[in-house]
Amino acid sequence: MSDQNENQGGRPDPRRAAGGGIPMGSPFGIPIVVSPTWFLIAAFITYYFGRQISDEDFGNWRYLIGFGFAVLLYLSVLLHELAHSVVAKSFGLPVRRIVIYFLGGVSEIEKEPDTPRREFAVAVAGPALSFALGGIFFGVWKLMDHPTSSLLFNAMQYLVTALWVSNLVVGVFNMLPGLPLDGGRVLRSAVWAISRNPLTGTVAAAWTGRVLAVGVLIYAMVTVQDAGSSDGLYTLVWAAFIASFIFIGASQSLTVARLRERIPTLNARALTRRAVPVTADVPLSEALRRAASVGARSLLVVDHDGRPTAIVHEAAVAATPLERHPWVQVGTLSRALRPGLTLTADLNGEALLQALRATPAPEYLVTEPDGAIFGVLAAADVEHAFLGR
Repeated sequence: MSDQNENQGGRPDPRRAAGGGIPMGSPFGIPIVVSPTWFLIAAFITYYFGRQISDEDFGNWRYLIGFGFAVLLYLSVLLHELAHSVVAKSFGLPVRRIVIYFLGGVSEIEKEPDTPRREFAVAVAGPALSFALGGIFFGVWKLMDHPTSSLLFNAMQYLVTALWVSNLVVGVFNMLPGLPLDGGRVLRSAVWAISRNPLTGTVAAAWTGRVLAVGVLIYAMVTVQDAGSSDGLYTLVWAAFIASFIFIGASQSLTVARLRERIPTLNARALTRRAVPVTADVPLSEALRRAASVGARSLLVVDHDGRPTAIVHEAAVAATPLERHPWVQVGTLSRALRPGLTLTADLNGEALLQALRATPAPEYLVTEPDGAIFGVLAAADVEHAFLGR
């Protein structure tokens, strides 16, 4: 399976951890990582594919052929993902990395295309390459399609046959018209172009993906003759797994798209809390009294010249027992201002989220463009506004 994983805007903190995996180079400047889960599916493919090969012709060498197929199949998947990523980079879209894992591959594209035409181009690139590989391997297979007694030649025939069929299957499967598959992104681009609204395209492709997932499961249940047999059970389990993958991916795409619609409404000026400036030696009780008297919700530490030096951490205040408030100085509960913790009040939308992701913190100092203190922005307030809480 193939998927394009796009960071479409989210919470102030980065949505993904760096994650583990084995680095395998950076073709076209795109890091390639192989997840440890790949070794599990490689072992399964080696065993399952090896069992389909004649024991009389190859003996235990059939499992080596099976392993060769697993490696070559995932190399094909890698090329599929590289096609997505190279096209995305040609449009100026940053690609974080490609991860090869047990389901196939995922291109972590950090930003979605800004036009339906570019969305279509990025989406169709992967399946197009899979079809091209299928055609190439089919041509090679036709050239090799003659009887021989050579063990090596026959093994290569098996591999080439499996590769042209599997690349064709990968291409066809990924072109099914439902998110999160590539075909779903093609459908999204078409609806987006007609409606001139990317959310409308996402809704259509996501619901198509959900229907497709249910259809996959129903088709497997209807066509399996003997659900109690090992082959029948294997088919049903894989059908349920694939259906779950499509349904969950479609639902996540819809959720992210709806959240993304809220990004333009995020405004630093509107979300900033009023802050009371106090010096570091002021007792917490007195600082809170001053804030309450003017309806402020945050405290800002300033030096004796009125210049901001730190922000009092809200969580630290909440964790301080009430009886200790008169004895605790606000300076001990503050976080010193450092580069990235000062924002301007005119930030909004994607620019605001990018500023928060660049320097994750619970609170930020907000100033007017001329440098005058405006207040304190809490990352939690941005998150709540983004999630509609």
